[in-house]
Amino acid sequence: MLQSELFGKTLRESPKDEVAKNADLLIRGGFVAKEIAGIYSFLPLGLRVLNKIGNIIRHELNETLAAQEILMPALHPIENYEKTGRDKIDVLFHTELASGGRLVLGQSHEEIVVPLARRFVSSYRDLPLGLYQIQTKFRNELRAKSGLLRGREFIMKDLYSFHADEKDFEKYYEQAKIAYKNIFAKVGLGDRTYLTFASGGTFSKYSHEFQTLTDAGEDTIYLCEKCEIGINNEIIGEQKKCPQCGAAKEKLAQKKAIEVGNIFPLKTRFSDAFGLSYTDEEGKKHPVIMGCYGLGLGRVMGAIVEVHNDKNGIIWPESVAPYKVHLIELRTKNLELSDDPVPGVAGKLYNDLLAKGVEVLYDDRGDKTAGEKFADADLIGIPWRVVVSEKTLSQRMVELKARNSGNVILVPAQNIYQRITNP
Repeated sequence: MLQSELFGKTLRESPKDEVAKNADLLIRGGFVAKEIAGIYSFLPLGLRVLNKIGNIIRHELNETLAAQEILMPALHPIENYEKTGRDKIDVLFHTELASGGRLVLGQSHEEIVVPLARRFVSSYRDLPLGLYQIQTKFRNELRAKSGLLRGREFIMKDLYSFHADEKDFEKYYEQAKIAYKNIFAKVGLGDRTYLTFASGGTFSKYSHEFQTLTDAGEDTIYLCEKCEIGINNEIIGEQKKCPQCGAAKEKLAQKKAIEVGNIFPLKTRFSDAFGLSYTDEEGKKHPVIMGCYGLGLGRVMGAIVEVHNDKNGIIWPESVAPYKVHLIELRTKNLELSDDPVPGVAGKLYNDLLAKGVEVLYDDRGDKTAGEKFADADLIGIPWRVVVSEKTLSQRMVELKARNSGNVILVPAQNIYQRITNP
């Protein structure tokens, strides 16, 4: 991608109405644009990151859980919520059809996925089943804050599983923990994200969250370093100890964290509401047991930024970075463009890397100084920076620097691909 043609610009000043670091850096870096509190547009750079997070999620759910991706509507009939008793929850956005039918915007999809499953699930042979989607959700938050960490409109992966019995559900639930662990490892949050015990509400003693440690977190958890699990502040009062090893609350480390995902049993609450059942081998009917597994893509993106940054900007993990290489040309002063060798060498390197399948953002802008280009590169946070200038060409080299390192080395242009693929 030529940076001169990239939609979106970097900003030198922080937005006045944003206090969260993730929102500040993502807006200044040209990844998102704020529309109103809790609602953001994703610009080309931000959408590339979001899509990479989504593809990592898809791979894990497909491979580890054999789940199938679908896409359900955002508009839901209010009658479905009346059947489950959730028509009065305070975060629902309400609207209506011109003909008078009442609708809500989906804040989750139990009221849609269960009637959908009822059309196709009738026998034990149809189970187990995992259905997921990556789709926009709407929640009328009283106070949307913390940038992408708490929004009124956001993109979420929600997975719903359907089972014949508790044993099958528990097996799937444990596999879901593994899938989530793999996802957070691949997006660069694995060493700071902990499976955390939370209240199971009316469904079970516990549900589970995945909490990423950061001072920017809205949640407080108690971390058992021996078991490497957390306990949410909401249940620690009753528990007063680690649910795995029994360590007392006083021995647990209190930490701030961001909830980036959750998994919990639904039992038969929604199956009962919509009459979702299956027939066993003997012809007897049973309600379908369900589980629900949520993961906010924007939350993950915001958490990555909160964890991976320095005073100059974002430091994207390579797996989710918008591009792998930020190629910068520094044109020679006092030379006409046609006489300057820098654009020719930079352009050839750009095309060579593209031909090898490397994603490159090429800063070909002629109206920016070297300092401005370097500042933008640090702010945007692409893993590798390659600089072509009169100085480097005088040594028949180009400059290579990793975003997470202060070391700058000179490398022959033909060796760049090898250096960035085998650092």
